[in-house]
Amino acid sequence: MDFQTFLDQFLDSWSHSNLEELSNMIAEDYQAREITSDGELVDFGYEQSIEGWKQGFQFVKESGSEWVLKTLSTMPLRDNEVMAIISASMIIDGYPLETANIFFDTFKQTEEGWILSRSYVEAGARVDLVKTAL
Repeated sequence: MDFQTFLDQFLDSWSHSNLEELSNMIAEDYQAREITSDGELVDFGYEQSIEGWKQGFQFVKESGSEWVLKTLSTMPLRDNEVMAIISASMIIDGYPLETANIFFDTFKQTEEGWILSRSYVEAGARVDLVKTAL
C-alpha cells in the first residue's frame, strides 16, 4: 500500500474515533513528545498514547463532537519514512475550537506495511495562526 492510501486510512480511523483500527497503526515502540498549551514538555510511549486516544475518542462520542483534521504537509525523510504534519481540532456543540494540536508524525514502512513510529505535538496552537502560516 502506498503512503497516501495508508494516511487516508489513518485519518479516517481517527475521524471516526475508531480506537481498534488506530491502535493497529501505531508501533509498539512508539515514542512521542508533546508541548502542552501551558508549555509543559511531556514524553510518552505506546501505552500512554493509546490511553490518550481512548479518552479523546470517548469524549467525542459522548459529546457528539466531531474531529477537524487537516494534512498540512507530507515529506519523505528516508526511503522507508515519511513525516505528515497534521492539524487536529474539534467542533463542539456546533462551534469550531479556536485552537488545534499540530502533529509532526513520522510513519515508517515495515514488512507488514506503514505504521506510526514517533510524534512531536504542539498543543493549543491558534487555528487562525496555523491557517496564515500555510
